[in-house]
Order: sequence, then structure tokens, then C-alpha cells
Amino acid sequence: MTPTTPGAAREIGVGLISVGWMGKLHSRAYQVLPSVYPELGLKPRLVHAADTAQDRADYARDVLGYERASTDYRAVLDDPDVEVLSICAPNILHHEIGIAAAKAGKPFWIEKPVGRSAEETAEVAAAARAAGVATSIGYNYRHAPAVERARQLIAEGGLGRVTNVRATFFSGYASEPKGALSWRFKRDLAGHGALGDLMSHVVDLVSYVVSPISEVSALTSTVYTERPLLPMGSGTHFAVIEDGEMAEVENDDYTAALVRFADGAVGTLEASRVIVGPQCGIGFEIYGTDGSVTWNFERMNELRVALGRSGPDQGYTTVLGNGHMGDYASFQPGPGNSMGYDDLKVIEAKKFLAAVADIEHHNSTIEDAHAVAEVIAAAAASAESGSWQRVPAIPGANFGHPVRS
Repeated sequence: MTPTTPGAAREIGVGLISVGWMGKLHSRAYQVLPSVYPELGLKPRLVHAADTAQDRADYARDVLGYERASTDYRAVLDDPDVEVLSICAPNILHHEIGIAAAKAGKPFWIEKPVGRSAEETAEVAAAARAAGVATSIGYNYRHAPAVERARQLIAEGGLGRVTNVRATFFSGYASEPKGALSWRFKRDLAGHGALGDLMSHVVDLVSYVVSPISEVSALTSTVYTERPLLPMGSGTHFAVIEDGEMAEVENDDYTAALVRFADGAVGTLEASRVIVGPQCGIGFEIYGTDGSVTWNFERMNELRVALGRSGPDQGYTTVLGNGHMGDYASFQPGPGNSMGYDDLKVIEAKKFLAAVADIEHHNSTIEDAHAVAEVIAAAAASAESGSWQRVPAIPGANFGHPVRS
């Protein structure tokens, strides 16, 4: 990137659709971006937010600082001052809004999963390609500096040939049996459960660091078959309801898969939303012929590295976050100063807007989302049939581990 002169920043008008936790986080990421990445020469301007709940729309205007607020997302799409969109709505709306954003010619940053199925995701991808708009997907964990360092080590041959991978996303957000039956537990609103919500992050992470997944054998299970109802738009999926009306959980709580990677490695992937203990336990162990690396988000700023098969220093060395890892130096002045979840969204916002401005193209894309969706679809088909399923390759997905210049 070419440094810019202070005061010469280009304003980019931002629209937000859905003002829940993630919508607030996108907004904060945009607001922080100019101070973290002044060299970009970009200044997001919060223009127009929409949410079906009037109080959330008001919050966007009065607290987050959007110039205008509406209860219909179409008003955001129609606003000529909105140049880019953040789509943070429930899963059921991603397909509709993603296609509408593309047809409106608005580049968009959308949370995963883009569609409730591979077919829906492919349709959004086709619309984005036809419109020629930049896209970015909410696969925030791939941006952790330690993850970027692991990817670099593999690309440079530091681990030798990758042989096997273990990766998980163990989250306890639904471990409480009286946890509310939010939209996340309904198939028509969310699609899959842990398979679509959590495993999609795992698939993106290992595909980004290692290589695309080419074949899968999977199973799923539902641990709590009923939960108390939660009215749409009230509370979050962390809400607990005592003595509420019970209704059926329509998707999976747990999923596991055996996978084969395109580069010849094999692996096991797991995801659970009802596990007791881990809270945001997404991580990986990657083993090669000359070494291995392990990482877990709950210790986000540490990468455990083992290099070499002999010598005096066998076993793992814990490497602390430092300026040689990913975007770490943009946030912290020296090793060992911790970054957090919100910082990963700032990195994601930076990569999105840098792609929109044609400064650099290191963002996740709609093709990445489509590739992940095909793996999830193959896993669901395998869980249903009990057989291995091939995963179609998606051209343009930003997977594998090229060394960046």
C-alpha cells in the first residue's frame, strides 16, 4: 500500500442492515479503521442503518452515529450516499439481501453463512459476479495474526508436507437446556445448526491455512430436542427462559467429519454448540513431516510451534503475538500485548474496504463462502447417506497458502 497524506482520506459511505450484536461490531470496526490503518487513506462514514425493530434503528442513529435510520433495508439500498453495505441480518435474509445488494451495485460485507444452502450461496455469488461488486465474508478467525503465521509457515515449507489436521469449534452458547429457541434452532430460518453456524468457520479456517477440502464423511446429532420459545428480535441466542413454552429444535447440535484435502492431507473436524467447558474453542492442530503448529482462539495470541524431528529442542515452543504475524503490528507496539475478537473485525473491515478501493485484494470473498457451503452441503449429504461425498471445486476461492509478496 502507498501511504497517503494526512487529511486526504477518501470517504466511503456505509450502510448497515440489522443492528444486533454483529451490526454494532461492524460499525465499531468502521469507526476504528482510520486510526488503525491511516495508510489506507480511507474514512468510513456511517450513513444509513436499518432494522425491523424501531428501537434498534433509533440506536443506530442516536448511539452508533448513523446519519439516517429506517425499518426497511430497501431504504438503505436505495440511498445514493451508501457506497458499501454490511449485512448482519439473520440467516434467512442473507440470500434475499445479498442478491438485492448486488443488483443495486453495492459492494457488501456479509456475515456467514451467506445462504442456508449451497444453492442459495451460489445464487448470491452469481449475482455478485454479474454485478462486478467486491464482497467480503465474516470469517473473522482467519485474520488472527497467529493463524496468518501458521499459513505462512506452511507456505514456506516450514512443516514439510502437511499430513493430517485436527480442527474444532466447541462453543457452549447452547449448553443450557433452557436456552432460548431463537432463529438459530429453526431449519427454515437458519438452515443447519452447528454444521452451518460453527463448522463453516472450521472449514474456512483449515481451507485457508492448508488447502481446499475435496471429500468428506460426516455425522450429526441433536442433544436437546426441545427449547423454550424466544420472540424474534428480543434477546440473543444466549438468552435463558424459565418455564417457557417449548418447541422443537429443528437442526443439529453437534457434527463431526473426516475430510480429505486437495493437497493430499487428511483430517478430522468437529463442531458443537452444546458442549460444557469450551466457550469459543475454535482451533486447529496441523501436522507435517517436519513439524507442527497448534492454535486455539481462547488463547488467540499464542501459537505453539514444533519444528524439526531431532536436536535438543523437541516439543512445542509457545510463540507470543508479535509484529511478524499478520496485522499484529497495526494494533500493538510489541510482542505479548494481546489482541481481541473485535480487532479481527477491524482487520476484516480493512480488507473489505481495501478491495472496494482496489488497493489490495486479501479479503475473503463470495467464492470462499460458496466453497465452504459446498463442503457443508457434502457433509449434510454424508450424514444422511452414511457415505463419503465429493466436494466440487469452486474457482476463485482464496484457499491454500500462497506466499504473499
